[in-house]
Amino acid sequence: MKELLKSYAHKKAAIRARLADFKKVWHMSDEKIFSELCYCIMTANGSARAALKAQKLLESTGALTKGGKKEILKCLAGVRFKNNKTRYILHDRTALTDNGKIKIKRLLNGNELVVRNQIAKDQECFKGLSFKEASHFLRNIGRGDELAILDRHILRNLKRYGVIDEIPKSLTPKKYLEIENKMAMFATRIGIPLAELDLLWWSEETGEIAK
Repeated sequence: MKELLKSYAHKKAAIRARLADFKKVWHMSDEKIFSELCYCIMTANGSARAALKAQKLLESTGALTKGGKKEILKCLAGVRFKNNKTRYILHDRTALTDNGKIKIKRLLNGNELVVRNQIAKDQECFKGLSFKEASHFLRNIGRGDELAILDRHILRNLKRYGVIDEIPKSLTPKKYLEIENKMAMFATRIGIPLAELDLLWWSEETGEIAK
């Protein structure tokens, strides 16, 4: 535990700067918010770096808002399960478009936990997002202070510090909320805000404070 707190003290400023960057995204356009949604769809069971590269291509080529299946699929060349994820992006873009413009922010107001749970259950507007991806998405637009992103890195650390007894083989919504609550209590006990603990453990595992 001493090493964890020491690492936090060393990285705290950089972690908070990254979280501040996320909060700036909320004040950007609906198209940018949708871009972050696509990024989180693309990271599911895949590489964050490949997803980031694809996100940049989607934005720079205009495929994000105007591209069809062929154009989007081309941008997702290095993304795992690219065919399914292309389908999710097209589906969600259509569902979130009103009078030719993407309108997504209006669906994201309110309590973070409530909004996250709604996103994870809403397959009409948010196809391709589980509890983890929905949490990731909200964190990346500055609305995830109360949320845990339970990927393999975080679960491994939760087991390491005795917060959970074992890493579950699958995360049902009930199990996700149960572990998230345990992580939140652990974060409170050691004096590290939940969102900061998430990024701290991510950086310990990957060597970078990334999105």
